[in-house]
Amino acid sequence: MTRRSGDLRGGWEWRTLLVAAGIYAAFAALTLNHASLPWWLLVVAGGFVTAWHGSLQHEVVHGHPTPHALLNELLVFPGLWLWLPFRLYRQSHLRHHAITVIGDPVDDPESYYLDRERWSRLGPVQRAFWRFHNTLSGRLTVGPAVAVARLLAEESRKLAQGDFSALPAWLLHAAGCAMVLAWAVGFCGMSVVEYVAFFAYPGLSLTLLRSFAEHQASIDQEERTVIVNCGPVMSLLFLNNNLHAVHHAEPSLPWYLLPARARSSKLPAYAFRSYLEIAGRHLFKPKEPVRFPL
Repeated sequence: MTRRSGDLRGGWEWRTLLVAAGIYAAFAALTLNHASLPWWLLVVAGGFVTAWHGSLQHEVVHGHPTPHALLNELLVFPGLWLWLPFRLYRQSHLRHHAITVIGDPVDDPESYYLDRERWSRLGPVQRAFWRFHNTLSGRLTVGPAVAVARLLAEESRKLAQGDFSALPAWLLHAAGCAMVLAWAVGFCGMSVVEYVAFFAYPGLSLTLLRSFAEHQASIDQEERTVIVNCGPVMSLLFLNNNLHAVHHAEPSLPWYLLPARARSSKLPAYAFRSYLEIAGRHLFKPKEPVRFPL
């Protein structure tokens, strides 16, 4: 790995390491003091920290913040949001970057579309549900449950077919989740239900806010990936992955270099001024048809 501006010698990215330290310090403070915090504050802060950790995982998927892959993986080993093994996430996300048609429900593991055949088999209640899931309110409320259900269904299908290739990833994930729950439940006195309600579920919900408008089906390749302009808090939460078109253009670029690259690049036509604008347009209105249109 070559040395980048702002890194320590040997490609150690001190900004990202500081983010990791901030995430775990905030997580420790929130879990230790959970009983003295109002529930609504714990939902907001716990969800923020958990989603922030998910953004750190995304950096690790792309080879940051050190030159050592194992050390990078150890940095995100605790499974704060409980639901997705890191190695499965890494595999699916790198596949997402490698496909030709972003959003294709057959090839893109991060697609929210349904293919025409599956859509044609759905009844009116199921179609209404998926349309609701394509609104921002649906994505934030039922979206985490849908994501977990889809993951478990896919992994169960693999097991039924005799495919045990993901077992090492799940065993590592179980160890990381056990570490988190031993701390939060065993040491800090939270219940598992409280941890899911205050950390895991809202953390995944916030992550789905980021991914809600990341891509759209378009013949024009420049309009498939979004730029969402937002303030410093949301930019830090998502580690500038709101500048998603820039990230797709240069996936290996660390998060702290994305804003300058976005300012110097021609931005795509698919853009929003803020996440509030996305909410104003799509809180109760589907962003796109559920059936893949291309």
